[in-house]
Amino acid sequence: MQLRYSFRLDPTPSQRIALARAFGCARVVYNDALALRRAAHAEGLPFISDNELSKQVITEAKNQPARTWLGGVSAVVLQQALADACMAYRNFFASVSGKRKEAKIAPPRFRSRRDNRQAIRFTKNARFKVTENGKLSLPKIGEVRVCWSRRLPSAPSSVTVIKDAADRYFASFVVELAAHPWPQVEIETGIDLGLGHFAVLADGQKIDSPRFLRRAEKKLHKLQKTLSRKDKGSANRRKARIKVARQHAKVADARREFHHQTSTRIIRENQAVFAEDLAVKGLARTKLAKSVHDAGWSAFVAMLEYKAKLHGRTFARIDRFFPSSKLCSACGTLAEAMPLDVRTWTCPCGAVHDRDVNAAINILAAGRAERLNASGGQVRPSHAVAQPGERGSLRGAA
Repeated sequence: MQLRYSFRLDPTPSQRIALARAFGCARVVYNDALALRRAAHAEGLPFISDNELSKQVITEAKNQPARTWLGGVSAVVLQQALADACMAYRNFFASVSGKRKEAKIAPPRFRSRRDNRQAIRFTKNARFKVTENGKLSLPKIGEVRVCWSRRLPSAPSSVTVIKDAADRYFASFVVELAAHPWPQVEIETGIDLGLGHFAVLADGQKIDSPRFLRRAEKKLHKLQKTLSRKDKGSANRRKARIKVARQHAKVADARREFHHQTSTRIIRENQAVFAEDLAVKGLARTKLAKSVHDAGWSAFVAMLEYKAKLHGRTFARIDRFFPSSKLCSACGTLAEAMPLDVRTWTCPCGAVHDRDVNAAINILAAGRAERLNASGGQVRPSHAVAQPGERGSLRGAA
């Protein structure tokens, strides 16, 4: 399977200028491609093919006085920017025609030089390489110092150089990694994700939510207040903006590290992991939006999924409409309602449930049933003796 390995870059001042030039050229090629296709559509002309588009915005553009500076960067950077524009149109058309299963997407839009994130991509054709002294050699940019935190497992097929809002540079390598299963264990678990506790496992273990954004709100408020007082376009405003961006980056990095450590531990300790398919987009439009974004459930579940595949574990998502909280894990009775403020409840059968632990147990049971169903096993519950309080069929019922 393909994975990304990201490392911090430390370019020199001259290399920062060269990277800024490459970012700008890639952005111009992308915008020129969008402009040509939009103009052709407005005038009722045939759709411009990818090859014709490459000829106009790269090959012929380099010979024009207004675009001669495109020759100052690697041609692969320009080709990859054009490939991104073409892919954006293909995704849009697939979304309109219904071939794309994900949510509907809008047509591609122009990139701005004021975007906080800039990126360029080099493939093997660009002949980038990691030198013997550990630097990343990029065409027409030079050898950039890399802060290595681990070794690459294989030769990378491409590298994306990224500049984020905090004015930091990263190299993201795409490498091919073979699956290396961990020793099998007998334990399986279900995960109930929440806000009071970040995750509750079926064995009753509760993982506290770090609330990284909430803890940094006071400092962020102070930095943003300072930023609002700076004159637009001034150097002091740029410095204040970078301070705010770096504080947000610290929050995001801490959250990502927490997700990695927690997901790795869960995958290592359990042979099968089941989690709910939460409607994060819908929850992010409620009054709990800030807490939902602070938890980062989608990123965490995605880590569980790819780490399970990498290490020979089983992972599955349970239907988001499955009533895990209202269902008694002891007798299967479904409660009529279960408000969020109810944290413990007693079933008519006498079982006393912790809301989150009960949900995790039900998620585990539902995941096991789905797995048996997929393999052709018996999932229909066996016949049970009717209880004295149960009513029989009404006469004349269809």
